[in-house]
Amino acid sequence: MEEPTEVLRYAAFTTTPAGGNPAGVVLDAARLEDARMQAIAADLGYAESVFVTEAGVGGDSRRNRVRYFSPIAEVPFCGHATIALAVALSGRDGTGTFIFDTAVGPVVIETAGQGAAVTARFTSVEPRVAEFPDGVLGTLLELLGVGRSELNPGYPPMVAFAGNWHPILVFSERETFDSFVFDPDPMRALMDSQNWSGTVTTLYEMGPDEFDSRNLFPVGTITEDPATGSAAAAFGGYLRLLSFVEPPSRVVVHQGSHVGRPSLLTVDIPPFGGIVVSGGAVRIS
Repeated sequence: MEEPTEVLRYAAFTTTPAGGNPAGVVLDAARLEDARMQAIAADLGYAESVFVTEAGVGGDSRRNRVRYFSPIAEVPFCGHATIALAVALSGRDGTGTFIFDTAVGPVVIETAGQGAAVTARFTSVEPRVAEFPDGVLGTLLELLGVGRSELNPGYPPMVAFAGNWHPILVFSERETFDSFVFDPDPMRALMDSQNWSGTVTTLYEMGPDEFDSRNLFPVGTITEDPATGSAAAAFGGYLRLLSFVEPPSRVVVHQGSHVGRPSLLTVDIPPFGGIVVSGGAVRIS
């Protein structure tokens, strides 16, 4: 008989279980086959779940090999599940530095605090930006029911990477940002055709260095992601690479209010290297 697998549940980028983005966390997945990890992620139904497939990599007790699964497929990297795992490991092993070996390379995570007040910060891989392929931006805007004129002219639409590729769209008006709707199936088809493994990231500038974000992620019963660490990192990279901030700088991203799970992500943008994203995580009982 197969031994039961302990699956922990955490909400990331929040201080309450009712907020943030839920993630499944499996601290010992060394003996789990791919199909079993995929089945666990599908059964949970969260945007992503994270699995420690090898602990103590290279003899380092604080280095782990990890994999991430959405309900329908493996994904290269997931920011909120990384935060959740780091907080879970801190509860077991103590706070400090962890290294996660992921499909996109090693990711360094720092944790601090104690008890229910542990926070984590990860440093992304080197960010990149790219133009939309011909015709793709028009297709995306059509799926959202908006025109190019409704985007903020100060933030050109691009595709940004800091572990996953994310289209970045910044809206001019709050009303348009709040009210756009989309059909999940054609959006998923477009995302798959472009290999956008992350979210479609839409934003509205609330004030200096402060943004509200809606991250479209049609998968299973989910249409929008409550908190997306990889998108926050990609957006930080976008801001630096397009010279919209003067590093070192900090940007605060609000997310999740449109799906009833408010979240807060802090994005620190150094002059070079990976983007640092931080937040808290709490156990869901």
